[in-house]
Formats: sequence, structure tokens, C-alpha cells
Amino acid sequence: MTRTLAAAVLALALHGAAQAQTEPLGSPASASPLGNPPASLAPLVRAVAPGVVGIAVTEAATGAAPAPKPADGTHHAPQPPIGQAAGSGFIISPDGMIVTNDHVIAGAAQITVTLDNGSRYPARLAGVDDLTDIAIIKISSSFPLTPARWGDSSAVQVGDWVLAAGNPFALGNSFTLGIVSAEGRDIGDGPFNHFLQLDAPINPGNSGGPSFNMQGQVIGINSAIVSPSGGSVGVGFAIPSNDAAPIVAALIAHGSVPRGWLGVGVADPQSGATGAVITGLEPGGPADKAGLTPGEIVLTVNGKTVSGADGLTRAIAGLQPGVKVVLGVSGNAHIFHLPVIVGRRPAQLGE
Repeated sequence: MTRTLAAAVLALALHGAAQAQTEPLGSPASASPLGNPPASLAPLVRAVAPGVVGIAVTEAATGAAPAPKPADGTHHAPQPPIGQAAGSGFIISPDGMIVTNDHVIAGAAQITVTLDNGSRYPARLAGVDDLTDIAIIKISSSFPLTPARWGDSSAVQVGDWVLAAGNPFALGNSFTLGIVSAEGRDIGDGPFNHFLQLDAPINPGNSGGPSFNMQGQVIGINSAIVSPSGGSVGVGFAIPSNDAAPIVAALIAHGSVPRGWLGVGVADPQSGATGAVITGLEPGGPADKAGLTPGEIVLTVNGKTVSGADGLTRAIAGLQPGVKVVLGVSGNAHIFHLPVIVGRRPAQLGE
């Protein structure tokens, strides 16, 4: 269940390309910058495969829907029946904690995990953070499981090799190779997701699976694709490991991530200026109690500039509920500073 973010392909016309200057063979300039790449990735695949799982979800009757269809072609992959959906994940602890995407298991009535050795286990939801699209599910095994290892996504460079793993079209564990195409992609899919862009083929069913560096460490969680057909066109996105790891740790420890909340509706300024326009207030919410009013523009949070509505959401949700924050606000032709006690998102109350 990998989300498709676009239904159009952007065609780029290249004009006036300069002729490349070639160097004679054997000259220093012709030396390969790749060093000595391995003849095969089979050893790497064997090392990481035990940590990769397939996930089958039986959706609740009210939310049942067919799984995404495969891309057009001569051969069509078998599809799960209506009410079934496929996803991926990876083991993060020997006792059976598994990382996946929230959108993989959202609305699930039943979750089944298939290990790399083919054994199947029922799973229960152990924690979820919808804002980052990360979820933890738990299985119980009679033996310790082999967990994947986190890598350092801040060390990732554009052009680095990446091995993507998952369960495309419910076929079972599969591995694809590509490179990191870009970093810090903001794809407009929530305020916390600044993705790694990958060209390793990622298809429906790969969501929640890991992307590994060449040391066998997880540097991203495969989460989204751009595709006009539903299949891979070489533009996929992964949540960086350095963003995901602390969320995963909090979910394992507490089942949720406490998020700050102001109780406001916000929009981007029409002028394209910085800040977030207040469009509404939750009665009795933190902003309402502090005296914020619709039409005012929040310019800063604790002195840091707010870059649009998502920027304000990101800044506040990254704070612990109960802390005091100072908002720089523009209203009635002047700028003032407003202290607010941050609340907790209502959806998480009582968790």
C-alpha cells in the first residue's frame, strides 16, 4: 500500500547540451569514482533479509477496498481480494517489535506478519504516530527475531547506493537497487515529512519497508511514490532514519508521541509572505485562552520564523505539552508577543 502522490508525468526538454570533453583511457580523469563495487549484492541481501517482513491487513468492513492495481503490462501480478491490503515492515527488536507505516495498518481489523522464512504470525498494534506516518506492531515468537539496525541518514549523500526491501503487490520479500536521488524533499504529505528521494523501484506493497545502505543499515522507511500508473517510475520517498528512530523509540516505550497543540486552524498568507494566518480557534483551546483571534498572523515561535501553516504546525507539535511558548503575532497593523501554554493534541488525550 504505497501512496501515489501524483497522476501526471513531468516531461523536461533539454536544449543546447554541451558536448562532454572525454579523456583518454587510462588517464587519471578516467579512473572510476566508484572504487571496486561488489560483483554481487547477494551477501548483503542475505544479511538483511531476516529483518524484513511482509504485512497483510484485513480491513474493517466499512473501510474495505481493493488493493492498488499493478502497472499496465503483459503480465499482471495476483491481487489480494477486496478487504485485503499488503504492506511491508522491518523487525526492530528481538522480542517482535516491527516498524511500518501508519497508512499500512490504518483501519485494520486483523494484521498478519510474514517473516522472511515464510512463517506467519498475528500482530497487534503497539503504537502509532499519524503525523509522521509511523506505526509499531508486535508479534510473539517462541524464538528471538533478527532485528534490522538503524543507520545514520545524516551521513547519506545524493548518489549513494540504496537497497530497498519490501512486499510489492503481496508477492513476498523483494529487493531493488538504486541511488539516493535527492535529500530533504517536502512532498506536501504532512508537516513532518522531509523525505529522501530514491530511484530504487518501489511499488504498492513496499510501504513501511526499509531502505538499506551498503553496510546493511536502515537509512529510510519507504513510504510514498510518484506514479501515473500506480507502479514504480523511479521516484520514491523514504522517511529518513534519523527522523524515524526517535519516533519509533517513543512508540515502543509509550505507544504514542505527545504532540503540542494550539487549537487553531491555519492557512498560508495569500501574499506568499512568511507566517501562518489564524483561520479559526478551538473554543477553550490554548490559543483561545491566550487571546489569539482569527485573521492574525503568527510570525514567530520562540523567536524562530514560521514558514507557512505547516511550519507553525511543525514547530508546535515538536514541543512537549504544558510548556510555555511565545508567539510573535501580527494584527491590527502592529506586532506583539503572546505567551501561550501549549496543550496536547485531543486525539491523544487519555492515551
